[in-house]
Amino acid sequence: MSATSTAHASISRSRTGGQILVDQLRIHGIDHVFCVPGESYLAVLDALHDADINVTVCRQEGGAMMMAEAHGKLTGRPAACFVTRGPGATNATPGIHIATHDSTPVLVFVGQIERGVRERGALQELDYRAAFSHFAKWATEIDDARRIPEIVSRAVHTAMSGRPGPVLVALPEDMLVDRVECADAQPAQAVQANPGAEQMASALALLAQARRPLVVLGGTRWNAEAVNRFAQWARASRLPVTVSLRRQMLFPTGNESFVGDLGFGPNPALVEQVKQADLIVLIGSRMSETPSQGYTLLDIPVPRQKLIHVFPDAAELGRVYSPTLGICATPSAFVQALGSQPLPASESRAAYAADLRAIYEKWRSTDDVVTPGTLQMAKVMEHLNEVLPQDAIVCNGAGNYATWIHRFYRYGAFGTQLAPTSGSMGYGVPAAVGAKRVFPDKTVVAFAGDGCFLMNGQEFATAVQYQLPIIVIVVDNGMYGTIRMHQEREYPGRVSATALRNPDFAAYARAFGGHGERVEKTEDFAPAFERARASGLPAILHCVIDPEAISPAFTLSQVRESALAAGRGRA
Repeated sequence: MSATSTAHASISRSRTGGQILVDQLRIHGIDHVFCVPGESYLAVLDALHDADINVTVCRQEGGAMMMAEAHGKLTGRPAACFVTRGPGATNATPGIHIATHDSTPVLVFVGQIERGVRERGALQELDYRAAFSHFAKWATEIDDARRIPEIVSRAVHTAMSGRPGPVLVALPEDMLVDRVECADAQPAQAVQANPGAEQMASALALLAQARRPLVVLGGTRWNAEAVNRFAQWARASRLPVTVSLRRQMLFPTGNESFVGDLGFGPNPALVEQVKQADLIVLIGSRMSETPSQGYTLLDIPVPRQKLIHVFPDAAELGRVYSPTLGICATPSAFVQALGSQPLPASESRAAYAADLRAIYEKWRSTDDVVTPGTLQMAKVMEHLNEVLPQDAIVCNGAGNYATWIHRFYRYGAFGTQLAPTSGSMGYGVPAAVGAKRVFPDKTVVAFAGDGCFLMNGQEFATAVQYQLPIIVIVVDNGMYGTIRMHQEREYPGRVSATALRNPDFAAYARAFGGHGERVEKTEDFAPAFERARASGLPAILHCVIDPEAISPAFTLSQVRESALAAGRGRA
């Protein structure tokens, strides 16, 4: 049947709003739905019954949204997250916030009250346009079922194009059961932004002239081919490359051009070298608060270094930093335009790259990193570097435990990292579930702190339900470690509201039907990890570390003593 006759066939038959919506998901290639069911969108659930779409039912809307966000990070295309009205939608806000800050394409569909009872304070009533206009890239509501194809098409285009982000669409319950006739949309594609020939010539000229150029990679709109091509080009050009917060998968750490990451707790020597660079090239990165170390690495509005800023959304260029050269282009299009010819040889550039690489090699070494306690996280990371396949997906939420991952884990390929640049806790476990649903044959490991895990740890039940053998490494120091560290720095010795009394996380895993073990010594981690893999079950390794081991670089007592020496705290 031709495309034209297919469209006419869709007009000639009557469908409910729920059926039309599910048909649009299929047309736009959205093959995964993560949800917590609700009576407000029963018509959609009914339509999904007969659809060729993977449905993952979750235990809480925040977890469902984070799973959908993880899908978007890994594939560059949106999954759909369905939640019910009122508290269902507000429960999803942490994941929506992550998708906004991390520039991840996601579609969020929210059940809504019936149209005829608006503004009466109906059960779980909420104005979604007003409530989510600052959370989402676009928030809207569908009043007429005939407009579902139009609005879903716009939602997909909006979510993927420019700077990607989440789009929220509210679905009145009675609209979903209306039976109407309408034409389907065509499959949506992200709008591509390409650099001009003159811009590329200017960029290459600036790079060739620079004695100490530094590239910072970040953002989205990358793919595996672009990552590999740029890694080869940078190495051949002897060009030092760093990555912004939690974007290590954009450049292989084994490449000689890689010089570290600008995230939380970065290498102080690298930070100083960024200040000494004479040219900064931001590709996909916004160089926001964390990678810029509190907006201290580049002056605002005019950086002291020359700046080439490549970003797929023109609204971002010049928003904070005034670039020497602004290029509105996706990272993949920019890399394609670079070609394969490396920069002309430069002794100063090669020496600068070699110096930065040496700084990184020393920083990532675990040889001299010894912390209090019998379980050494540096050695845990060293073991994982040895045994995990290159395409393993490593997930984490937020907390000081993540500094061990970002400093010591050796990412080697695109699509192997899931971590929130928004700094949201509770992300690791649902992200791992989402990753395993998309890539069931890949090894997926999630890290979580003891505080981080219990924010969405119930999604371990989802992993058990769908027989997803993720491995969760819970790093337990009995406190909200990051806040305690800041507390000791600002109010030394005055501990308040940061201590935690935790359950037996290994028993928690077994209670759900998974594999669980407690690890207290370094030498016990490797065999426990192998048993977890061999079990074929979702697993939790409850890793207990000394509370003093707050960071690879310093102890909790050292933070307190430094603060007291600086005159903070009570006399």
